[in-house]
Amino acid sequence: MVKIRLKRIGAHKKPFYRVVVADSRTPRDGRFIEEIGTYDPLKDPAEIKIDAERAQNWLDNGAQPTETVRSLLKKSGIIK
Repeated sequence: MVKIRLKRIGAHKKPFYRVVVADSRTPRDGRFIEEIGTYDPLKDPAEIKIDAERAQNWLDNGAQPTETVRSLLKKSGIIK
């Protein structure tokens, strides 16, 4: 199954995430199919940049977002 999930790339105690489309069997920070955005929780307010067109395309093709990514997509207005 294809999932839309977060990939952590930040340093120790300084999280920064990429929103990626990946096979559900790959490790969290492992191989992915496509990067569709970023999430920076340290900024105030948290900075969310997601390519709405690519995200909607993957959702239409059956990709399942994780709970965290689902909430980010809702905040971005991509899904309701």
